[in-house]
Amino acid sequence: MSRRPPAPVEAPVAALPEIRREPIPVEPLAGDERNDTALKPDLVEVAPRRAPSDGVAPDAERGHDGTGGEPARPGSAAALADAAKLKLIVPVRGVSARQLSNTYEDARGSGRVHEAIDIMAPRGTPVLAVADGTVEKLFTSDRGGLTIYQFEPSGRYAYYYAHLDRYADNLEEGRTLKQGEVIGYVGSTGNASDEAPHLHFGIFALDEERQWWNGTAINPYPVLTGQPPQ
Repeated sequence: MSRRPPAPVEAPVAALPEIRREPIPVEPLAGDERNDTALKPDLVEVAPRRAPSDGVAPDAERGHDGTGGEPARPGSAAALADAAKLKLIVPVRGVSARQLSNTYEDARGSGRVHEAIDIMAPRGTPVLAVADGTVEKLFTSDRGGLTIYQFEPSGRYAYYYAHLDRYADNLEEGRTLKQGEVIGYVGSTGNASDEAPHLHFGIFALDEERQWWNGTAINPYPVLTGQPPQ
């Protein structure tokens, strides 16, 4: 009677060591908005279009309300021609009209448009009232930093100054301003680059409700220079 050899005994399989999976770092693509942030002095400027429902203005400079409202209608040719009659001065001491650049239609992140001009100047340079008027609102926002909203005497226009380093002494809401009066100082508060202090200046045509946070943007460049946009 033949005997079969005993079946071989299989050796136990050793447990595999646990593999830790670490996330693979990914370099941002060239032109990524995060990289652009450090290169541009001012990134997002579009006039807010939706009034606050609770009577409190959004935490925003002009264009920074975060409500997702529709972009403003561009200022009409008629409104621009009317604003040109205001005889405004350049709102930064020592800067002439011929030194200004037309940055009104420059792109700013998330498909927004600047709707203002940037006037470059050293930090602390006096900011001047472009015309007679009244301080309607002193406001601080994440993007605009320290801001001033000035109403023109007729209440048809608002002048907007942003990224201020500080306000002029004794500046307060309701104060009457004279053209050329120092109202603040150039800075980089808000989302402006510390390496590129400047004044963000805008003009807005107001509707009958005269809301300081709401208006139709008008290009300040031809108003201040008397030249057509380039």
